[in-house]
Amino acid sequence: MKKLALAGFLMGMFGLLTAVHAADKDDVTGTWKVTAKLGKKDVEQTLKLENKDGKVTGTMTAGKGGEIKIEDGTFKDGTLKFSVIRERGDMKIVTKYEGKVTGDTIKGTATLDFNGKELKSDFEGKREKKKD
Repeated sequence: MKKLALAGFLMGMFGLLTAVHAADKDDVTGTWKVTAKLGKKDVEQTLKLENKDGKVTGTMTAGKGGEIKIEDGTFKDGTLKFSVIRERGDMKIVTKYEGKVTGDTIKGTATLDFNGKELKSDFEGKREKKKD
């Protein structure tokens, strides 16, 4: 009976540790190097994200635009969604991102609203490894 109880306890602990590791692995917190297609050109961006209970905050850095705060960030069931708003003169350019996160990889679509026209592009990114 003691062996059966011990086996059950160990199996339960192994299951708990596996679930915790899987949840941590599919978290979006960290720094991501992302490449998006803009026409025939590849545009590199850096995302710095923090996830707290499914609410994602952070910034995006790309080109000469500098650091931009992300808006409406969420992470649920492996899907990351957020928006960024850039201003050019008196024009606001909103880009909505949606991607599927698997471990240290993200793949998705960016939808840009430019003067009432939607332009879509694919993006892909890798999480930078933490330095010890």
